[in-house]
Amino acid sequence: MMSNTYYTNKNVLITGGAQGIGLGMALAFAKAGANTVITDKDEEAGQEAVQRLEQEGQKVIFIHCDVSQEQEVKALLQQVGEKYKQLDTLINNAGIADPFVGPLQEMDMAVFDRVLAVNLRGPLLCAKYALPLLAKAEHPAILNISSTRAFMSEPNTFPYSASKGGLEALTHSLAVSLTEERVRVNAVAPGWIEVGEWQKQSERYEPHHSKEDKAQHPVGRIGMPEDIAEAALFLCSDKAGFITGQTLTIDGGMTVKMIYG
Repeated sequence: MMSNTYYTNKNVLITGGAQGIGLGMALAFAKAGANTVITDKDEEAGQEAVQRLEQEGQKVIFIHCDVSQEQEVKALLQQVGEKYKQLDTLINNAGIADPFVGPLQEMDMAVFDRVLAVNLRGPLLCAKYALPLLAKAEHPAILNISSTRAFMSEPNTFPYSASKGGLEALTHSLAVSLTEERVRVNAVAPGWIEVGEWQKQSERYEPHHSKEDKAQHPVGRIGMPEDIAEAALFLCSDKAGFITGQTLTIDGGMTVKMIYG
């Protein structure tokens, strides 16, 4: 079992940390004792996230950033470095879903480019500018939040699936490239995670799942942000010190269940 004090005074940066899975991880790491920084393009969501975690008795720092923009990422990591001098954990969670669902011949390539800019270019930029800070840590780790869409698709979701497939490759490429700096790099691939209660107030909703929805999962329920957060706490700790370049699928068994009809 991981020590309850492992993350005390550890410095953690979570991109896309203002809502959804990112916010769930921010709460978990803050509760574990980490100095937690969240970044997000959505200023409103970021400020709400700070207030929400403060109501939980936790303190986080919010810094606005569009991870697809190199100069913004560079400035983000400069601020983190000025505040904490080193970074123990980088979690690349920021991502956008397909704004396009339709036949290939109708797709605007600007949509494809934007999704890849955030979901794939963003993690690479963050890793690039975080590396000097990570190299100062005793057990540095990067965790990329991928998706089961990297391995399976619904029709006409080209940008998102491609971006997450690329993130899988980026994960093992970084893992074998950052050995000199002792940085472990892993990924988690969430399946269906219900984030309705983890959105900013204007977009929050009460989840309702049918019996059929739950039955798609061998564990009998839909996933929660806490499920991803628990895995992140382990994979970014020294207890996972012999794990790098790997992806942990967290989907309640959905991707291994054969469904007919």
